Amino acid sequence: MLAIGSDHAAASLRIAVKKYLDEKGIAYIDCGTDEAPSDYPVIAKKVCGEIAQGNADMGILLCGTGIGMCMTANKCKGIRAAVCSESYSARFTRLHNDANVLCMGARVVGEGLAAEILDAFLDTKFEGGRHQRRVDMMMELEK
Repeated sequence: MLAIGSDHAAASLRIAVKKYLDEKGIAYIDCGTDEAPSDYPVIAKKVCGEIAQGNADMGILLCGTGIGMCMTANKCKGIRAAVCSESYSARFTRLHNDANVLCMGARVVGEGLAAEILDAFLDTKFEGGRHQRRVDMMMELEK
């Protein structure tokens, strides 16, 4: 299960991503928003809360650049968020960092590229091994 959210700057990309997820049969929780203006920290907190509560395994956060959502998400316990603007980074943030939140910018990527990035993120499993030690070190910083 995914949780997805956007601020007003990325509402149209969120709608396109939801349509893409529907076509692929991937379940999600829509944390909004279609309201303008909206504050990205509020939406990031909602999506990360769904993950923390066990309602979602991963999240997708969208804003103008993806940066504000990513910075906010990474303040939430248990979250490893990455901004990706191409599929290579999306694949390797899962493979090596076990990222659980994908952030994208609606002013940076279009709908087609967002779908490619999303596929790379969702289709890639964490490699573990030597990377697990590094992820553990990263998560230790929360304490």
